[in-house]
Amino acid sequence: MRLKNKIAIVTGGGAGIGRGIAERFAREGGSVVIAEIDAAEGRAAAKSIRDAGGDAVFVQTDVSDEAQVQFMVQQTLDKYGRIDILCNNAGVLLFRDEARAHELTNETWDRTMAVNLRGYWLCSKYVIPAMLRDGAGSIIHVASPTGLFGFTRLTAYSTSKGGVVALMRAMAADYAPDNIRVNAIVPGTIDTPMNAVLFSDPEMRKRFADIAPARRLGTPADLAGIAVFLASEDSSYCVGGLFTVDGGLTAV
Repeated sequence: MRLKNKIAIVTGGGAGIGRGIAERFAREGGSVVIAEIDAAEGRAAAKSIRDAGGDAVFVQTDVSDEAQVQFMVQQTLDKYGRIDILCNNAGVLLFRDEARAHELTNETWDRTMAVNLRGYWLCSKYVIPAMLRDGAGSIIHVASPTGLFGFTRLTAYSTSKGGVVALMRAMAADYAPDNIRVNAIVPGTIDTPMNAVLFSDPEMRKRFADIAPARRLGTPADLAGIAVFLASEDSSYCVGGLFTVDGGLTAV
């Protein structure tokens, strides 16, 4: 068990990538806090982990709300006493509202930035003091190829994910001397509830599967292994890295 006795927070841990990572962390011996805005999904994910013999609790959290983030972090410290791992994963893709820059509404821009970028910063802001106190930690940001390359009609989402990469690099440089490692996972096109609207069209589903050399969509399980690696001491010299899990999408 590579995460035995480790305490991990996974934001957006109730579904999709976050749930896959949370469940794998628990199987590796970690205690997991599911920070999730959807109460039903959060409770179900925590129960699933406990039913499988793991340790998990759910704290309802809107990561864009500073008071809720503070409460979630304090609840974690009250229960476990420390935080070893933070996986910033909670995000939104307002697919039906995305557009080119001049067509995008302020509401779509603001909500996307609030969750996808401000949320990562707020969770890091309130977790890092505990890691500094203990002299160690691993922070994992879930990024996206849209933050590295140009994608049409994904203005707000792409910008938010580009910010995630920049935030990761700034944090990696700042906290490496404190033995806090900060890295990012870059998933390809993953079959998750966030993409359900897009993939409800069979032709669109096939199109996205065929884009990657692996010729398939990714699954949350495909990301769990690299997340465990980055959370564990196996990655003790990994700082500021972008770890692609995309079926070769960004290699061609």
